[in-house]
Amino acid sequence: MADNIYKDLKQLGGATVVPQSPDEAELERVENPQADVAYNVRFTAPEFTSLCPMTGQPDFAHLVIDYVPGQWLVESKSLKLYLTSFRNHGAFHEDCTVSIARRLVEFLEPQWLRIGGYWYPRGGIPIDVFWQTGEMPKGVWIPDQGVPGYRGRG
Repeated sequence: MADNIYKDLKQLGGATVVPQSPDEAELERVENPQADVAYNVRFTAPEFTSLCPMTGQPDFAHLVIDYVPGQWLVESKSLKLYLTSFRNHGAFHEDCTVSIARRLVEFLEPQWLRIGGYWYPRGGIPIDVFWQTGEMPKGVWIPDQGVPGYRGRG
């Protein structure tokens, strides 16, 4: 069975190139072999980067993506390449964070998804962006995202 659900993957196990933009990035998915069980999957990207659309300066964030899968699981290498493609992408923090979540929701059709974008300060103001598809599902352990608010040097 395992061979069947992985047969269409193109990026895992082979040489890949970082996509030049999020629109060019190809997300891949596999069937969820545990689809009859509600459970949480967490991806953490503590070194996410994008570009300020006005200045071209880099912006940095710690992203935490939680989702309760339905029929599909995102293949992690394709997700990593998708997130890395934002290094060349100019958009405000809010747009980056919510765009990532919406693309994953459209692609995976999860039971539930949330994203926390913990952006490091630029101009003296940290911006944290949070979005989720609805109420947290009952009966699924979904821990706190564990990222403290920005405290500066203190």
